[in-house]
Amino acid sequence: MVLTVEPGLYFQTDDLTVPPKYRGIGVRIEDDVLVTKSGCNNLSGDIPSEAAAVEAWISRDLEIEF
Repeated sequence: MVLTVEPGLYFQTDDLTVPPKYRGIGVRIEDDVLVTKSGCNNLSGDIPSEAAAVEAWISRDLEIEF
């Protein structure tokens, strides 16, 4: 069985408890995990999740700059 693990943060546009630049955005880090009788394996474990690594990966593949 493959499960998707999706922790995330979502900020409403009118949420005064967060800085204005973060209002109205959502951030989610998603992993796909294979679960078997003998254990589990994170299928997306080699995909970068740190902001700088994601930006470098995307800009390399799409030839854009952040």
